[in-house]
Amino acid sequence: MHYELFMGAALAEARTSVEKGERPRGAAAVLDEALVASGHEEVAARMDPTAHAIIVTLREAAGRLGRTSLAGVTVFALVEPCAMCVGALLESDVDCLVFAVPNPAAGAAGSVIQLADHPALSRRMDLVSGILRADAADLLAVATEA
Repeated sequence: MHYELFMGAALAEARTSVEKGERPRGAAAVLDEALVASGHEEVAARMDPTAHAIIVTLREAAGRLGRTSLAGVTVFALVEPCAMCVGALLESDVDCLVFAVPNPAAGAAGSVIQLADHPALSRRMDLVSGILRADAADLLAVATEA
């Protein structure tokens, strides 16, 4: 898997998100080494509190693949996702979550709570973190200053 390449796509989406006045969040969905969907935060634009980058990306991936099970898919996210997004990843049967930076305020893949690999849940996914971490941290710092 070309982790840096696909995290680069999530980073590009996060930059678009910032340009549109949203939080710096971006995601990309990959199946068989091919980018099948990407998205950025659209909460303000859609007036939809569930329009996080991961949710937007999952919806696009399901539509493009023509199925609700995203088994075999790896999702790349700039920031460790919240509980809602980790829940959606699990319910979508995503195989793996890759994120650049932890989310100490709301991360549900290990920072605040571990839902992605919780032993009491029937679904689990693999986790990889730290890919393009410095680039992500730079974007988050710039977006916070703006």
